[in-house]
Amino acid sequence: LLPALDRRHEPIGWNMGTRRVTVSTVGLPEKIRQLANAGKRYSLAVSLHAPNDSLRNEIVPVNKNIGIKAILDAADDFFDITGRRVTFEYVLLAGKNDSIAHARELAQLLRGRQALVNLIPMNAISLLSIHGSTQETAREFVHILEQSGITATIRKRKGADIDAACGQLRLPHVHEQALHTLEKSS
Repeated sequence: LLPALDRRHEPIGWNMGTRRVTVSTVGLPEKIRQLANAGKRYSLAVSLHAPNDSLRNEIVPVNKNIGIKAILDAADDFFDITGRRVTFEYVLLAGKNDSIAHARELAQLLRGRQALVNLIPMNAISLLSIHGSTQETAREFVHILEQSGITATIRKRKGADIDAACGQLRLPHVHEQALHTLEKSS
């Protein structure tokens, strides 16, 4: 990853400043530290999606091999080395990770850290029974985080009205194949 990133900001590449590049990850601690030690001013976004390991193991299965504590330790190291605040991405899933208790638990987890929580409304995907949280729930989640001193934003949706938002783009034959697989397993 790092060689590709280096080429992006070279004059013969895209000539893009490193401060404008955000590396998004599920949270591999060694790779986070490697990025921090690269000597560049890249931004870091960690796809957290849950305030505890039990729930994150369900939502992000690779977490079983990592654990939130290891991710947060690496994120703290990233801040200490680079001076750059870490963004924690959190997709709000109705009835799954969007309760007041989840917001309080997340606030407790991130309290005292230089962090931004970017709440992401889930875009509707016809194959899934999971739905995104309401705007009211998202605003309440933000309020709880902000009351605890955590900076939080709600990502603006783009393209959902034409089924072209994040998670919605896929080839029709892939959609049909997935639907067929689901029907066979039922």
